[in-house]
Amino acid sequence: MTYEEAHKIFELPFMELLYKAHTLHRENFNPNSLQTSTLLSVKTGACTENCSYCAQSAHYNTGTKKESMLDKEQILKYAKAAKEKGSSRFCMGASGRSPRDKDLEVLCEVIGEVKDLGMETCVTLGLLNENQAQKLKDSGLDFYNHNIDTSKEYYSNVITTRTFEDRLNTIKNVRDAGLKICVGGILGLGESNEDRINMLVLLANLPTPPESIPINQLVRIPGTPLENGETLDCFDFVRIIALARILMPKSYIRLSAGRAQMDDSLQALCFFAGANSVFYGDRLLTTENATPTRDDMLFARLNLSKEVFVEAKA
Repeated sequence: MTYEEAHKIFELPFMELLYKAHTLHRENFNPNSLQTSTLLSVKTGACTENCSYCAQSAHYNTGTKKESMLDKEQILKYAKAAKEKGSSRFCMGASGRSPRDKDLEVLCEVIGEVKDLGMETCVTLGLLNENQAQKLKDSGLDFYNHNIDTSKEYYSNVITTRTFEDRLNTIKNVRDAGLKICVGGILGLGESNEDRINMLVLLANLPTPPESIPINQLVRIPGTPLENGETLDCFDFVRIIALARILMPKSYIRLSAGRAQMDDSLQALCFFAGANSVFYGDRLLTTENATPTRDDMLFARLNLSKEVFVEAKA
């Protein structure tokens, strides 16, 4: 897939674009089902990276307090609660450039116990080397999340403490270890539609596209350089969802951060365009999420059911 080909699709008349995306969505997924994930911050704040959108960066005064790594019992308590509320995947996120050995050991221990609850597991821990990725694979981990955030061309406007190549190397290490990947980006960082399209083209052209693609809408965090970030055009957002579905028809497309600020009509349009996964729960790491009560009401109105995870047997 080239940028020119993807741009031509993106510029289709809106209704034609949605029809094309929805048709592909129906061919590959149940259009009346959503995969639901719950995201927990297991270690918060004091991150050395300078991601200009992030509440956890030590470079900015955002009011986020440093919190030490949760212990195994605390994590399992949250996982059990997520399972009871209907989530099929439990995601654990830790702040920092890359995981410390002792933190990685805790997570490797807890992954198997979360899987025993009947849930998929995902972690997002920053940069990984080959050995760290293999340890996570050996522990039974299903997914590793490592977003590229934006296009390669725009990336340095958002982050300077780690390179775009650093992110791609981590994705390669995770893939080489045999893990599934969850890789997406953020819209509203000041990037152009060209950047958004280039980001999706890069993901589609990976040796194997991500199994899960989170599309985030910028949450403006006071104290960060992007606290006065742009207001995203809602139809451009839907076009990106549709393009992601067309370019990667077999991947889950997740409405991620920023969903609390979306009205029900916009979410419904995104679901029609091919989004078929959400984060379910009151919080996403340090930001607010749509409440489960609001989500349940919306899902009922749209006749959407939560997907049930059934682990494949070897």
